Order: sequence, then structure tokens, then C-alpha cells
Amino acid sequence: MLRTHTCGELNISNLGQTVILCGWVQKSRDLGGTTFIDVRDRYGLTQLVFNTDTDATLREKSRELGREFVIKVTGKVLERSNKNTKIPTGEVEIAVADIEILNAAKIPPFMIEDDTDGGEELRAKYRYLDLRRAPIRNNLILRHKMAQEIRRYLSDLEFIEVETPVLIKSTPEGARDFVVPSRMNPGEFYALPQSPQTFKQLLMVSGFDRYFQIVKCFRDEDLRADRQPEFTQIDCELSFITQEDILNIFEGLTRHLFTTVKGIDLGDFPRMQYADAMRLYGSDKPDVRFGMEFVELNDIVKGKGFGIFDNAELVVGINAKGLASYTRKQIDELTEWLKRPQIGVTGMIYCRYNEDGTLKSSVDKFYSEDELTNWAAAFEAEKGDLMLILAGPTDKVRKQLNELRLEIGGRLGLRDKNKFAPLWVLDFPLLEWDEETERFHAMHHPFTSPKPEDIALLDTDPKNVRANAYDLVINGTEVGGGSIRIHDRATQSLMFKHLGFSAEEAQKQFGFLMDAFEYGAPPHGGLALGFDRLVSIFAGLDSIRDVIAFPKNNSGRDVMIDSPSTIADMQMNELKIKTTV
Repeated sequence: MLRTHTCGELNISNLGQTVILCGWVQKSRDLGGTTFIDVRDRYGLTQLVFNTDTDATLREKSRELGREFVIKVTGKVLERSNKNTKIPTGEVEIAVADIEILNAAKIPPFMIEDDTDGGEELRAKYRYLDLRRAPIRNNLILRHKMAQEIRRYLSDLEFIEVETPVLIKSTPEGARDFVVPSRMNPGEFYALPQSPQTFKQLLMVSGFDRYFQIVKCFRDEDLRADRQPEFTQIDCELSFITQEDILNIFEGLTRHLFTTVKGIDLGDFPRMQYADAMRLYGSDKPDVRFGMEFVELNDIVKGKGFGIFDNAELVVGINAKGLASYTRKQIDELTEWLKRPQIGVTGMIYCRYNEDGTLKSSVDKFYSEDELTNWAAAFEAEKGDLMLILAGPTDKVRKQLNELRLEIGGRLGLRDKNKFAPLWVLDFPLLEWDEETERFHAMHHPFTSPKPEDIALLDTDPKNVRANAYDLVINGTEVGGGSIRIHDRATQSLMFKHLGFSAEEAQKQFGFLMDAFEYGAPPHGGLALGFDRLVSIFAGLDSIRDVIAFPKNNSGRDVMIDSPSTIADMQMNELKIKTTV
């Protein structure tokens, strides 16, 4: 080893020792008679000192050092006269006896500090420099610790980690596949897996009754803060279990991670029906760190001559506690925020419950104060509260009110990143209607089993068939989801039929799985947790990018290596791919 110690471990117990450190120059301070240099590695930072007792040649050499130079220093550990209690090595410094420049460095394009002056795009281009910053480095250390604990917990429960293929068959369901041309099979393509779903089910058929994998998955979809074209799942499958078994095991895993990594006891994991989540929060991943549940008003506001309410399928609102003091300008600004194309609200109705006990709404000409009193009772409003109401088609207006609820929760400081509220959402619809293709699609995936008591509805009322499916939500983020799977050919064929597959199409796409079901497939189910999302919640981040070593930007590009990129004509010819202009 070139070094005897790291830059983060020396303390007062090392006084008088001669040590060798290696690292990067963080900063240099030349005070005339004395020069201080901070040297940094991934473990921490140590102060070096060059003073009048230091050899003159060595002092001169210290002045050549620039930021991010890689150096090796030998020296004696001394007690600092001016201690820094903010770092573990802050009681000591190194009186340098020898210094070697291992590599010089150009001036970096941004400050390698916790609070950097580099913008997001610049830091992405020089990601290898951004990774030297403590916040990003600590996120990856956190990720490592969580992966260790996941493997330990699942291994102790007899799960076996199995790697599944990365080059697989493209399927029409779900998000778009990334496809890979085959040179040896011209005109044919592999796909990168969106998940190892069918392979983990085949492992259950094979008798591996408890499987897991921390696995890379790929989806060619539009990106946002919690999406990347390649992402990591904690993928799990079990045989001979019930839904209750799965919920208990992975609730246990989540508790274990919070206890061992963050020292937090999560408490209860409430359970909520999908239908209730949509009715009370307008979302299948509600943030239950705060209340502000939806209040439906159809029975008390309709028939009063106000057309917007009378003609709406649903009139629904929330009680913004303590916001009656909002000015008309503030309410107008909130309304304009809702009118953005991403949300699409055409207007918002409000009612103030003033501190003097009076009620004042934006539709006073249609509703008396007695009628507004009924509103206040429905909202359980108190003096100082502000009632905010939207109207429109049920599904649309619930989604819009969910956005408003989250915005108000943020403004009231109710979305505390240091508070964690887990939730199981159960009994999702099996199918959802797609207006563009005019057919039903699987809400989760086509291998999810319907509730046995709802199978008869597949022919008569498919939209009301419930699935044996469940999602784990933390702080309004879907952390993971899963289901009890179909494990017999007849039911799987029935599912494909209702998804619009012909028998021939089903056999071509998934015949290997249905054939396997005829060789003694056990009842099984599973769950996949989004590892990147889970780590970002632990790190208190809104985006998953800073818990991934080398992420893509919003356009799916890696600006550091300039990818994706064109390939040589020779490669294109080998793959039998013709370019078009």
C-alpha cells in the first residue's frame, strides 16, 4: 500500500506517529510563514502544515500544488492548536517531512465542495469529478449499505440470489423495450428486460421457492425525476405463499432497512384499498404524512343553480388548515398554477372560514351563509381554514385535486423528508382501458391473478375485476409492487384472451411460460422494490439521479461519454441494418 492511513481516520491517539497519506488537494492556504493544505480521500480530510521548521525546498514545493493534485505525503501527527470540531480529524494535523506529486490536475470546471458552483448539466458532463463531492459519495455509500442489508435479510430467510438473462425476447405489453440487433440472426432482435418477470416465475416452476436479485432493468420511456432508462430493482418471488405472507416479509425487510441504516422504527404499515385511495386522495400512491382527505360535496352543492357544480360528475375539495388568510392574489396565483397544461384545471372555487366566524366564498351569489355552513360542516372546517373545491369528471378531477393537495401540503410544511409514512395499497383493478388502442391493458402485467371471486366478471364487467396486487408506498412514492401470479395454463390463456391476444399470438409471445405451467407450477407470487427510489427516500432526495453513479439526463443521454451515439457503417452492415435519411 502507498499509504499507512486514510485521510479520515487520524485522531489524538495517533500523536507522534509518522504516517503516509495519499489523496487529492482540497484547498491550500498560504499565510506567509505557514502554509496549510487540506488533503482529501473518500474517507475524509486531513490538514497538512508547512512552516518555518519545514525544509525550504519542501515549502516551495507545497506552493506548486493546485486543487485536485494527487499527492503522497509523509509526516508526523501533531496536535492542532486551532481545532476543527466539525470533522473527525479536526484535532490533529500532519507536519510534512516529504511530499510526492503523483499526478498534477487541471483546474476543475466547478468547485469540488459540498455546496458546489457547478450546474446540473456541467456536473453531469464531469460526473467523475462530481462523485468526489461528499454528498454524492455519501449517497453511494448509503446505497452500498442498503444493498448489503437487503442481501443479508433475504439470505437469512432462505432466499437464493439468481442472475437472469439480460438479452431476452421483446413483448408487446408494458413500456417500450430497448432492442438489440442480433448479428448472428439477421433481422431478429433481443430486448433488454423491463423486469425478470417470466424468468422468476420459471424459477418457481423449477423448485427454487425463494428467489431474489438486485437487478438492472430497462424501459424506453419518457423520463422524470424518479425515472431512468436503466434502473435497479430488488426483485423477489416466492412459492407456496399467500398475499399476507408477502406483505409481512417485505414489510419486515423495509423495517429492517430503516432500523439498521437510519436507526428509525417505522411503526405500523397501514393498509388501504385502491378504491379508497382514489376516493380519499385521488392517487394510488397517497402521501399519508398528513391528512387533508378529499370531501365529496355532490349531495350538498348541487341543485342551487350554479352550473359548474350542477353539471359536474363530481364536486370534491380539501380543507387547507389555517389558510383563510390567503389574499385574493394568492388564491389567483394558486388557480393559475392549477391551470397549467400538466394539471389542466379550468377554475377553482374557494370558501374562507374567517376568524370572526363568517363564511365568504367565490360563489356567494348562488349559496347562502347557511348553505356555506353546511360546506364547513362537511369539511370539519374551523375558523381560519380555507376550503378549496374542484368539479369535473370523476377520474380527472380526483387527479387534479391530488396535485393541489400535495402543493398545499408542501406550502404548509407537512411533507417533512425526515418523517416516513409507509402504506400498503391493495386490490388494484386487474385491467385498465386504453383510449388510444381501445382495449383493456393489464394494470400491472398480464401474469397477475384476478381475485377468484371476480373471475366471472371478466366477461360481463371487466373494469371491476380486482387483482391480487399490492403496492408499497412511502411518502407518496410507489417504492414497489407485486402480485399473486397466475400459475395454470387455463387462467393465463383466459387473461391473454381478455387482453386482446389471439391464441396464436399468446403462444408465440408467451408459449414457453404456459407450457411450463403444465409441468407442475406451484402457486406463487412476488414483489419488486425500486432500489433507486428507496435509496433516494433514505437520502432525502426528490431525484434518483444522485443515488446512481452514472445517471442519464432527461433526454436519456449520458453527456459524460456522449451516449447514445452513431456507430460505424461496418457495424451497421454486420447487423444488416440499413440507414434511412
